[in-house]
Amino acid sequence: PSRTFHGNNRLLTSQIISHYESINQGKKELPEYFNFASDILDEWAQLEKDGKKPANPAFWWVNDEGEEVKWSFEELGSLSRKAANVLSEACGLQRGDRVVAVLPRVPEWWMLNVACMRAGIVLIPGTSQLTAKDISYRLEASKAKCIITSDTLAPAMESVLPGSKFLKTKLLVGQGSRDGWLNLRELL
Repeated sequence: PSRTFHGNNRLLTSQIISHYESINQGKKELPEYFNFASDILDEWAQLEKDGKKPANPAFWWVNDEGEEVKWSFEELGSLSRKAANVLSEACGLQRGDRVVAVLPRVPEWWMLNVACMRAGIVLIPGTSQLTAKDISYRLEASKAKCIITSDTLAPAMESVLPGSKFLKTKLLVGQGSRDGWLNLRELL
């Protein structure tokens, strides 16, 4: 038995445990490499496209003012592929490179998470409460090649960025523009 949530069958804890037990007993194959974006997200998008899974939002975001963003699995997949291309091409990042993301709770945060998974880029999340010293430490300790932040947080970041030996790209999420920063929305 499974519980229905918005028309989608969800697995119960006992079913999940049973699935993992079958893997441990060698009854199910484990993939050599697992990528959430391609192995799960893209698969669910294809199931929806083929009519084998009812269409439900993969992502549903609502802010304090009641604005909503809903992305289907196909839309989130497409947006994350575009964002992965931005990270790889415009930002010059490669598999294994590190990115520090200091963003408020905006839809792009989740899209960039999936994009990093898709491209094999290591995402290092940070909160908007980090101090300049915290950001500087994270950039140097991680050897991050890119920092991603919002147009409202960028001015606070700029004081520590010149001291970073490894940073090559600065990516802005938002409407505004700043000298030396790439704008994600424009590049998408």
